[in-house]
Amino acid sequence: MREIVLGTAGHVDHGKTSLVRALTGIETDRLKEEKARGITIELGFAHLDLPCGHRLGIVDVPGHERFVRNMVAGAAGIDLVAFVVAADEGIMPQTREHFEICRLLGVKRGLVVITKQDMVDQEWLELVTDEVRDFLRGSFLEDAPIVPVSSTTGQGIDEVRRLLDQLVAASDFSEAAGPFRLPVDRVFTMKGFGAVVTGSSISGRISLGDEVCFYPRLVSGKIRGIQVHGQERNEVEAGYRTAINVQGVDKEQIHRGDVLASPDSLAPSYMFDADFLYLSGNDKPLKNRRRVRVHVGTAEVMGRIALLDAEELPPGETAAAQLLLEEPVSVWPGDHYVVRSYSPVHTIGGGVIWNCAPPKRRRFSESQRQVNREIFSLYREGTPEDLALFHLRESGIAGLTRQELAVRLGLFGKRLQKLLEKSISARRILIVEPDKQRMIAVETLDGLVVKAEKLLAAFHGDNPLKSGLSAEELRGRLARALSARLFQIVLQEADKKGVLKQEGSLIRLASHQVSLAGDAETLRRELLAFYRAAGLQAPTLRETLEAHGKYPQELVRELLAVLVRDGELVKVSEDLYYDSGVLDDLRAKLVAFLASEGEIDAPRFKNLTGLTRKFSIPLLEYFDRVKLTLRIGDVRRLR
Repeated sequence: MREIVLGTAGHVDHGKTSLVRALTGIETDRLKEEKARGITIELGFAHLDLPCGHRLGIVDVPGHERFVRNMVAGAAGIDLVAFVVAADEGIMPQTREHFEICRLLGVKRGLVVITKQDMVDQEWLELVTDEVRDFLRGSFLEDAPIVPVSSTTGQGIDEVRRLLDQLVAASDFSEAAGPFRLPVDRVFTMKGFGAVVTGSSISGRISLGDEVCFYPRLVSGKIRGIQVHGQERNEVEAGYRTAINVQGVDKEQIHRGDVLASPDSLAPSYMFDADFLYLSGNDKPLKNRRRVRVHVGTAEVMGRIALLDAEELPPGETAAAQLLLEEPVSVWPGDHYVVRSYSPVHTIGGGVIWNCAPPKRRRFSESQRQVNREIFSLYREGTPEDLALFHLRESGIAGLTRQELAVRLGLFGKRLQKLLEKSISARRILIVEPDKQRMIAVETLDGLVVKAEKLLAAFHGDNPLKSGLSAEELRGRLARALSARLFQIVLQEADKKGVLKQEGSLIRLASHQVSLAGDAETLRRELLAFYRAAGLQAPTLRETLEAHGKYPQELVRELLAVLVRDGELVKVSEDLYYDSGVLDDLRAKLVAFLASEGEIDAPRFKNLTGLTRKFSIPLLEYFDRVKLTLRIGDVRRLR
């Protein structure tokens, strides 16, 4: 059963760490500098056992503006927020920024704690409380309880515990679906054990001995040890503050921002499609392709925001965007992200990721922008089946393996299997490589059949005397890098629909018939008569072209190919054609000779036929090639 993680949020020196210490008795400031300066710089961790029977994990985040990036890392994976405001100062710059970060990361529940109540009088406390209510109006914390406390005297601390107990007891403890994922917020080495990472697990479960992978670096290892709040565990699931000792990995190979996950559950990507909310507190419009800091999970990478439907975005507006990153990240659709400005650094927006591996989207024409609008409408409103088909359509002839599709959908196991079975049985998805579970959209196959039909129609129009196009040439014209397996499926589908026929290595439209125009039919008769009259003293190709010089040479060559295909002529060599009847007579004569004499050599073949070497050698080689004779040294025998 998953557990719940609470994160603190609020301005520097508003008493977040003191509140955690008063609630749990745990000191989360662990660095010398933190203790000396009295502010949290790095993330701190604690836990609280509640009357409802659950142990609440707590992440204490820094409030100083210089360390907000650490705050964003700590907020990744929290379920509840303790929104802290000091009674003596009220709403301050990082109060607002922390609140926006929680909103952008999709935090839905929490409570408000007004600290340092012992430092102000009742009238001032009421003024600050009213200010906080006004600030939170219309937000996810609008109806959240507000509790004044003093971490010094302990006043109000029991009420905070009681409210946390209620919030946790009312939480959904069902296991977060999918493979295990843990955004790494800390990496260190334990002597004798090796690399250890910590973070809040956000989906799935993992056990001792399991193989894991760090994304996007693709560094693999094995789980050697698991700790939750300092206690050894054999397994851990979503919702826990977790420390994991990984065997086979050096500390230098992993960093904060990596994601420890089950193998094959993520993929590195330099871009993603997302809705982007540009916060209303910004003072000027956002220009297209502005360079920014992108926070995803516990990672911070530089990138640019490509607006897909506008040149600029006014404050308070949401837009379809593509985030173009300078380093890879590994995410699922549905993950949240935060964007901070490049310089000076402050939070400017964020949103929800829709596609973790999109192609680069164009935006220069109105038609391209309309396509982008339709894509994002599908992201927001489409069913999982709709999205699966969309991803397969975008992958085109390359298709996607089952695992690649799972990562794009963020859907795994039985849920993905059920979706695929439904779509395959409805003939919306086609498996083209069963061994690799590679799939394409049936729409892609149908498009290839239509394109093949158009290509062949154009070919027949340009080459009416040719019976068809070679299979390999058709495959090359259909699509670059079209696999032989998919090409065969296209041919089978087109044949089933009665669109085309395959005859040997040639492909033709099922409706195509070689038809000769008047001149071509006259030439056909002349060529047949010419070769029959020549007998075994066949003309060379050059002599044939010269003898029929009133016709275009290309037409003569095409008709010779037609006569060969129809069996009326036989092509003995590149230069010699024979009337098939004449050649049949010679074949019978040669068989009779070999049956009587047993073998024949070139001189005896010349005596048998009365032919010179110019004709006898090509004919002997032809009979070898069609496997009538077998050459052994200088003689031939019947096969």
